Amino acid sequence: MDLLQNLGQDLQGPALDELGVNTLRTLAMDAVQKANSGHPGLPMGCADFAYVLWTEFLKFDPAAPDWPDRDRFVLSAGHGSMLLYGLLHLAGFDLPLEELKRFRQWESRTPGHPEYRIAPGVECTTGPLGQGVGNAVGMAIAEAWLAARFNSEALRPVDHLTYVLCSDGDLEEGVAAEAVSLAGHLGLGKLIMFYDSNRVSIEGDTALAYSDDVKARFRGYHWHVQEVDGHDRAAIRRALRRARRVADRPSLIIGATTIAYGSPNKAGSAAAHGSPLGEEEIRLTKRVYGWPEEGAFLVPEVVRQRFARAAGRGRRARRRWERLMGRYRQADPERAAQWERAWSGRLPEGLEAALPRFEAGKGVATRVSAGKTQEALMKALPNLIGGSADLAPSTNTYVKEHGSFSRTHRAGRNFHFGVREHGMGAALNGMCCHGGVRPFGATFLVFSDYMRPSIRLAALSRLNPIYVFTHDSIFLGEDGPTHQPVEHLAALRAIPNLAVIRPADAAESAWAWLAALRRTDGPTALCLTRQAVPTLDRTRLAAAEGLLRGGYLLVGEGDLTLLATGSEVAVALAARDRLEAQGIRVRVVSLPSIELFEAQEEAYRRQVLGGPRRVAVEAGIRQPWDRYLGPEGLFIGVERFGASAPWETLAERFGLTAGQVAERVGAWWGGGGRGGG
Repeated sequence: MDLLQNLGQDLQGPALDELGVNTLRTLAMDAVQKANSGHPGLPMGCADFAYVLWTEFLKFDPAAPDWPDRDRFVLSAGHGSMLLYGLLHLAGFDLPLEELKRFRQWESRTPGHPEYRIAPGVECTTGPLGQGVGNAVGMAIAEAWLAARFNSEALRPVDHLTYVLCSDGDLEEGVAAEAVSLAGHLGLGKLIMFYDSNRVSIEGDTALAYSDDVKARFRGYHWHVQEVDGHDRAAIRRALRRARRVADRPSLIIGATTIAYGSPNKAGSAAAHGSPLGEEEIRLTKRVYGWPEEGAFLVPEVVRQRFARAAGRGRRARRRWERLMGRYRQADPERAAQWERAWSGRLPEGLEAALPRFEAGKGVATRVSAGKTQEALMKALPNLIGGSADLAPSTNTYVKEHGSFSRTHRAGRNFHFGVREHGMGAALNGMCCHGGVRPFGATFLVFSDYMRPSIRLAALSRLNPIYVFTHDSIFLGEDGPTHQPVEHLAALRAIPNLAVIRPADAAESAWAWLAALRRTDGPTALCLTRQAVPTLDRTRLAAAEGLLRGGYLLVGEGDLTLLATGSEVAVALAARDRLEAQGIRVRVVSLPSIELFEAQEEAYRRQVLGGPRRVAVEAGIRQPWDRYLGPEGLFIGVERFGASAPWETLAERFGLTAGQVAERVGAWWGGGGRGGG
């Protein structure tokens, strides 16, 4: 049947649905063909589910894409981005057809994989498989926590769902396993996932590497599971209705689909996964759909009208919500003010006053002082929430008075992510994308490797989670080289838009937390010691507030500058005393954050760095320091893996005591201060 005949008539029911689904499919085919790259297969296979969800269930308003109580839709299988772009365009978001025609082109709003903040309606950056699943879990966590914090029996400003579309590849990735395990444990009933089970990957049939019993697997994760024909819209509709009624656990809908549905020669094959269909195959496929074979990017007006009705339903829901918020402000102005502050992201005025003070001279591990700072800040910031990957006693990030978030206690502010660093990182990103909360996650610095892809996406998306990485060097001691970070500071500093802060003492750790909270357009990693370090005497040294500029002159004058971070600052200061006794005038600079320092004006940076004769001291590899040392500089650090021993022994063996540093610097200086490493 030619569904495009007599479009002036008011199509209804299955005929209109078929027209809408095929509009999504043809938009994807045409855009990928015009770009000569992309993934047409998934949009063609998942169009039935996406159409039913968006036209009948999803709560959204294109005029207010950031409305807090909207439903969230996450395309975890981000390679199928043209499905999302087609939906956003048809639904009336600010994504004109011209942008679909510019798919994958320079500075278009339709990049190859969905990117947060590029087009309205894109809830998070996806593409690296599994990340969107973890993001969706974080969104559902944020919804549950905010509902517990702000809802009452009479007024419920938080009441929405998170939907995610995932692929075979998503479920093969470990991060998805971590995330769905956590979601099932927490009983996140407002999370609904559609699994596009098309059994095709880039290399061919998924049977080459994947034979999971997904139904049994998710039931083991405590999910509600259904199976449907992914092209039977009535079955999809029934499954969504059932899933929405399940309140005590997340829901999975396994949809058996055909990749590149309708393509005579490529449907069901790997050839349709990541390549254009080709002009001739597109013509043949459009013939199957009863679609005009010539021309491209056709959008029937009745399809626009169908999506407009769905948007209108969302607009009315938003207006009801706005009236509810008006009543909420009258009934509970104090909590309403907290709501506004939470969603604005604004910090309270004078937050510096909440920072704890620490006694000079006393040895305190920066993980401990940072933990005390976090505890103080959680009192001042009611939406500061987070937890660790099963390491809270070691990372000092659990605050007893705030309780634990669980399936029975949604208002708890301490989160137990389990031994799931990667899933934790992805969930933090989802919490940030959701809004209304400021999340942090903690683990040992060496395990930042396990969550690096999530950290990278946070930086790319300009999200601002806070990472608390403790046990920051070989000086964690007896656990040995498997747990002792060496290259990790350099590896994290290599990520654009991630601020890495390694405070020198208790005072700097307090200001480091404030610096992290002030960041609005990128994540921050706090790297903290296991071992105690001296709390520096600020009556004879510069104030720790200098941390906010990334680096600052602690003390001294002269032509020789010692640059240090973290626990090595105290070593540098002690080495300075020995060098000054030899008549060598030494400046000591604390440089806890290269990223914050590089953001300062050039004149300030030159003033802090001093002359060209510089030495850097850090218990890590040299790689980040050459920008400051140049050909004449000396680096004293760790260029091999660590060892198992008490930290004091390791300091001696690795040449990082004050006496050894002074000896090396003195020999280098006496030799003309040139070269070395």
